[in-house]
Amino acid sequence: MNLSVFYSEKQHVSDPQPGSPSPGKPDKVMASWRERGFPIKIHPPQAATVEDLCLAHDADYVRGVLDCSRANGFGTRSAAVAASLPWTVGSMASAALHALQSGTGKSAVAVSPTSGFHHAGYAFGGGFCTFNGLIVAARKALQAGAGRVGILDLDQHYGNGTADILAKLELENVVQWTLGHSAVSRGAAAVRWLENLPELISGEFEGCGLLLYHAGADCHIDDPLGGRFTSEQMRQRDRVVFQTCKALGLPVAWNLAGGYQEPIRKVLALHDQTAEECLRVYGGEGK
Repeated sequence: MNLSVFYSEKQHVSDPQPGSPSPGKPDKVMASWRERGFPIKIHPPQAATVEDLCLAHDADYVRGVLDCSRANGFGTRSAAVAASLPWTVGSMASAALHALQSGTGKSAVAVSPTSGFHHAGYAFGGGFCTFNGLIVAARKALQAGAGRVGILDLDQHYGNGTADILAKLELENVVQWTLGHSAVSRGAAAVRWLENLPELISGEFEGCGLLLYHAGADCHIDDPLGGRFTSEQMRQRDRVVFQTCKALGLPVAWNLAGGYQEPIRKVLALHDQTAEECLRVYGGEGK
């Protein structure tokens, strides 16, 4: 199996932004996956249009961010960040549509090596998120016939922006479950939660034609902004998500989300694990 990755160098921002390595992660993740010898197939994403971005956001907010008259999710007016945003969102939407269209009669998977979505609300950014690629991808999938779309947000933090847009636009056919709004803690609670994860997925996302998996690395116990799971528990998390989706015949598109450990190699190692488990499950080794 070759893992379908929707990637363009235009997703990457080399200019440092306050507080987060996320804009610079796409190139580093791709380099790591190539170095590891992962079998990947790179697809060029379709950049999101203004109309696409307005599927999730107020038009004045979209235009203001893109022309740098309004601050982005990092609190800056970086032209480099603004130029990357149609590509990061477009990568997520392209991965979602690929998984959906490849999943007729069987489960399918695709990946967008991007971060910075779930804190972006209808008319605001913040928390290192500017535009909500999860909502744009979900709505594009609905337009393509998904019927119902699930968002499994396993980043450390509450996806407040996603919740804001779902409420504002009354999107009844998009279902969100966010780890950041749960009471899961370390130790025995984390073990129990992982044991129950298959039932959570099958119950919360019953009837969905596509799952968007926000595979955050910041819920690692050593992350300065996180702190729930060990490295092996995070590997188990990813394995269970992919195994469950495969068993359900539920197409899945996933992305990177947060991760703030230093050096960044520690974060890349967790993203490597996610890709590794995805390849293991969909390559036939995982049951």
